[in-house]
Amino acid sequence: MIAVDQIPVTVLTGFLGSGKTTVLNHLLRQPELGGVVAIINEFGEVALDHLLVESSEDRLALLDNGCICCSVREDLIETLADLASRRADGTIPPFHRVLVETTGLADPVPVLHTLMTAPDVVARYRIDCVVATVDAVNGTHTLAAHGEAARQIAVADRLLVTKADLVAEDALARLDAQLAAINPVATRTKVRNGIVDPAKVLDAGLFDPVARSADVVRWFDLASQAANASHEHGDHHCESEACGHHSHHAHDAGVSSYSLIIDEPIQREAFARWLDYVAALKGEDLLRFKAIVHVAEQPDAPMVVHGVQHVFHPPITLADWPSADRRSRLVFIVRGIPRQIIENTLCKFAAVSRAAIQRSAA
Repeated sequence: MIAVDQIPVTVLTGFLGSGKTTVLNHLLRQPELGGVVAIINEFGEVALDHLLVESSEDRLALLDNGCICCSVREDLIETLADLASRRADGTIPPFHRVLVETTGLADPVPVLHTLMTAPDVVARYRIDCVVATVDAVNGTHTLAAHGEAARQIAVADRLLVTKADLVAEDALARLDAQLAAINPVATRTKVRNGIVDPAKVLDAGLFDPVARSADVVRWFDLASQAANASHEHGDHHCESEACGHHSHHAHDAGVSSYSLIIDEPIQREAFARWLDYVAALKGEDLLRFKAIVHVAEQPDAPMVVHGVQHVFHPPITLADWPSADRRSRLVFIVRGIPRQIIENTLCKFAAVSRAAIQRSAA
């Protein structure tokens, strides 16, 4: 059971030199983050980045004995548990949010696994959203050379394109198309000198069981718009970056995305059976999965599901549909999983008729 008083956690990721620390400094100076604790992960013999963060010591926690995506996971669990205990007994000032900054080389997926599965963490915290910084100057080269950067973008809910003032508009447009090809439904915001409105990175509501339905479904509306746009183009490989749904850059990174819209209700047990099968068969390459599902047994209360690789967040049931559109919408960000495999498994394990599936690239 999900507790409604869980502390939201924002994960800030991004490749080396993409401006995470500059963004973090700006955010921590804003009134909206007055009750935030920042956990900074550093990788190296000498920890330096935390010295560059302008904040009082009681608002910082340092993980400096390894990369958060591997050896520090237990330290993250212990740190979060310690913060919650100290918050409860009053030995540190009250805080209402945690912001975790990963190293530039970190794959954020294990962090999300920890936040979604560790019992001591789940009891006290919930994921709010994943924010990734992207360097506008070097972003295209970084994506071509480093798979970690593509994975950071793939799992993000919000993208901050930093150093945008140093790049010509045509170069920014090319990078924007590249980002859209990898993750078409993450909001993208241009950032100059690390200055970003806190509202752009906080309170996504996607994992919040008490969030307003409209806040949650807004994300899926973006997915539907992308799906409809690509449907107009037709189901084909597009050589142009401007098209955005099959950019060759996305294939270079090994990451692609697509959406499926299902016109008929889905049985809850059949959907759960399908999820289990996909997680077991292709979990390693299912970088991010989000769905809003028209459940046959509860047609007036849609179910929201989030997955990161083989780990799925407990489903969230919304109070009602925010619009007349009651179709199920499934969005996949994957590494090398053909859409046809997903469609075939939906038909076989979730009892979805093939005629009910709208095929489209996100």
